[in-house]
Amino acid sequence: MKDIIIAIDGHSGCGKSTTSRLLAKYLNFKYLDSGAMYRAVTLYFMNNNILPSQEIKINNALKDIQIDFKYVEGDQHIFLNNNDVESDIRSDEVSNNVSLFSSNSSLRKFLVNKQKAFGNDKDIVVEGRDITTVVFPDAEIKVFMTANIEVRAKRRFNEMKIKNPEITYSDVIENLEKRDVQDSTRKDSPLMIADDAFILDTSDIEISEQVDKIINFIEKKFS
Repeated sequence: MKDIIIAIDGHSGCGKSTTSRLLAKYLNFKYLDSGAMYRAVTLYFMNNNILPSQEIKINNALKDIQIDFKYVEGDQHIFLNNNDVESDIRSDEVSNNVSLFSSNSSLRKFLVNKQKAFGNDKDIVVEGRDITTVVFPDAEIKVFMTANIEVRAKRRFNEMKIKNPEITYSDVIENLEKRDVQDSTRKDSPLMIADDAFILDTSDIEISEQVDKIINFIEKKFS
């Protein structure tokens, strides 16, 4: 099972990142978290006082942004202009603003080109929104992950309260509802299910079973 791209799409809070990392490890594939790239540029704009509405400033700033992935003590971290921002991009502030910036056409084109470059050598698991429909529409394996919003909110709340004890469940579910609307209605690359995608509802299954189901799907496709 070589020379393939596995593209994993879906809603926020479905377990895409964890499932994709474990799948890549199992297959000994590279792993690309495209959502982390959008979070990194959002962090850059916020740190430089650039607003989502300031399209000219956003366009001009793109040339100053360098994104890399490196391993730190066995875990993959994202670096923004040579600075490790893996922890910084998971903040509430970034979460609340990432969809506002990611709707910018120039920004999306900038990151899509980078994502495609990462996939040139194949043997990679790529996850994010619009991965199966825009970035890698010809991927050999496409998966769309979803779950009911209450389950997604509970998962995200349990993750975020460790870093932010003051966050509430209602805050998280409100943020997810906004993200869903923004992702599905944006002008460029709205979140959609590819016609040939394997739809995986993760509402009632654990991470290990999610990985197993994707592996079974891949094995059946190539059997």
